[in-house]
Amino acid sequence: MSGWNIVIFGLTVSSSWGNGHATLWRGLLRALGDRGHRITFFEKDVQYYRDARDLTDLPGGGALRLYQDLASIRVEAQRALDDADVAIVTSYCPDGSAVAEMLLASKAGIKVFYDLDTPVTLRSLATGAHPEYLPSNGLAGFDLVLSYTGGRALTELQQRLGARNVAPLYGWVDPVQHHPVPAQDHYRCDLSYLGTYAPDRQPALDRLFLEPARTLPGCTFLIGGAQYPADFPWTSNLYFHRHVPPVAHPAFFSSSRWTLNITRQAMAEYGFCPSGRLFEAASCGTPLLSDHWEGLDTFLTPGEQIVLVDTAEDVVHALQLADAERDRIARQARERVLVEHTADARARTLEALLEQARPHAAPVLASAGIR
Repeated sequence: MSGWNIVIFGLTVSSSWGNGHATLWRGLLRALGDRGHRITFFEKDVQYYRDARDLTDLPGGGALRLYQDLASIRVEAQRALDDADVAIVTSYCPDGSAVAEMLLASKAGIKVFYDLDTPVTLRSLATGAHPEYLPSNGLAGFDLVLSYTGGRALTELQQRLGARNVAPLYGWVDPVQHHPVPAQDHYRCDLSYLGTYAPDRQPALDRLFLEPARTLPGCTFLIGGAQYPADFPWTSNLYFHRHVPPVAHPAFFSSSRWTLNITRQAMAEYGFCPSGRLFEAASCGTPLLSDHWEGLDTFLTPGEQIVLVDTAEDVVHALQLADAERDRIARQARERVLVEHTADARARTLEALLEQARPHAAPVLASAGIR
C-alpha cells in the first residue's frame, strides 16, 4: 500500500503539553510520510494547546489544519473526508461524536476509529457514561477499530460498542528523534520519572519513587511533567522540571542512570498497554524500571530488557546493581525496541491492518499478539 490520502481528526499533534497523543502522532506521521502517504491532520485550535504549541509543520510533509469550530470547516472537512482513501477519528477528539458521524457518512475508502485511551473509554461505559468522542450508536459503522490497548480490551470493544473488526496498534518510538545523546547536568540523576501528574498514579509514585528517594538521600531523583500540585511531597534530593518538551526527551533519558515507568491504573488493569515513554527511554539507551501489568513481557523481557519493581526495596536494589548489569539491560532493550517497537514498524502494521480492513476484505482478527 503506497501513496494513500489519509485524513485524521485527533486531539492534538501540535502541542505535547499534558497529553500522550502528540509525540506518538509525530513519529507515526513521519513514518507514514516516508512511506509515500499523504496526511492531513485536523486539530481543534483550543487555547490550552495553543498556549503551549511546540509544532507547526507536520513531520513527513503532511498538512496540519487548525480550526476554531467544526461548523467553520464543515464543508472543507466533508470534502477532505470524501476524497480520503483512509479516514481516522480518535478518542478525545473535540466534537468527536459529530466528526465520527461526518466520517461515517462520507465517501472515505476505509473508515477507522483509533482509541488511544481504551481503558478510559471502557471504564466510562461501565459506569453508564458515554464518552463524548464516541458516536451515539457505537463503533459498528467503522471498517476498523484500532486500540492502543490489547488483551481483553479488544473483546470489550466488540461486545460493548459493536466494533466489527478490532486490532491493537500499540505505542511506539521514533528513533529519528529519540536516541542516545550526551548527558546534560540539569537532567543528570540516578532515577528519573517522566509523566504528567495523575492521582491514580500517585500511590505507585509514592512507593516506587518518593520512598526510595527518602531511603537514598545520597542519590538524585528527577521528575519531569506537568500539573503537579503545589503540595507535592518534595524531598531535598528530588528535583523537578515542570515540562520536558519532546525535543528534550533524549537528553532527559540519556542523563538518567535509570528511569521509572508507572502505568495509569485503568491501563494496568487491562494490561497490554505499553506507554510510548517506555520505548522512548529504551531507544535512548536508558535502563528501565517498571510496575507490572499483564502482557508487559510481550514487549520487553523482564530481567533481561527491563526490571520489574513492586516495592521501594526493589527499586533500591536495582539502583545498586553494577554498571555492567545496568548497561546490559539497557543495550538489550534498545536492540529489541529498534526492531519491534518503532514508528516505522507500527506504520507497516497499520498498512497491513488497513489492507485487511478494505470493504469486502477478510475481517481483522482481534488478537493481542498483533504488532
